[in-house]
Amino acid sequence: MSIIAAANGHWVDMFAWLGLALFVDGIDGPLARRFNVKGVLPNWSGDTLDNIIDYSTYVLIPAFALYQSGIIGRPLSFVAAALIVITSAVYYADTRMKTKDNSFRGFPVTWNMIVFTFFATRPNELTAFLFVVFCSVATFLPIKFVHPVRFTRLRSINLAVFALWSIFGVWALATSFQAPPVVRIVIMLTGLYLFVIAGLLQLLDYVRVRRGWGR
Repeated sequence: MSIIAAANGHWVDMFAWLGLALFVDGIDGPLARRFNVKGVLPNWSGDTLDNIIDYSTYVLIPAFALYQSGIIGRPLSFVAAALIVITSAVYYADTRMKTKDNSFRGFPVTWNMIVFTFFATRPNELTAFLFVVFCSVATFLPIKFVHPVRFTRLRSINLAVFALWSIFGVWALATSFQAPPVVRIVIMLTGLYLFVIAGLLQLLDYVRVRRGWGR
């Protein structure tokens, strides 16, 4: 449904379906464990199916929307979409993507959130393109990125910030991306927090070890 909405240029509908997919992605694992799906269907790989669905909703559809809308300019949108689908495919093949502290190693290809933020905040075309390039490169860097639910450090704050981002995101959708400036500002600031917090904590840990703090 989301890809059909994107093909027709119905961006609000597309992001609404992607939002529903994001919600389902948050509960499908616990439900599968609760009902012992792996034991009932041992020949079916839930992990493989989950990766296929995630790649579609987190990567392919947002990349298609970025290109189809031309939101950052036609030539740049095409190049950005190509970068997204190629680097994300390689990332999904990386067995090191998840760390022991439940963060992600490298940018976790949450392009649905990035592209949504572009639609909601309408950044300068070149700025948006350079951010896509940075995220594509960061996919392969040993930088930590937060999982807002599973990452235990500052978990309450992370969940609160993610909830705030979601609430204002719904507001932006409800107004067909014509919300007042405060909505765009909150979406940008909360998104920036989620983007950098795990990396900042990683940097602080590195500095603490190097300088022998806490000994």
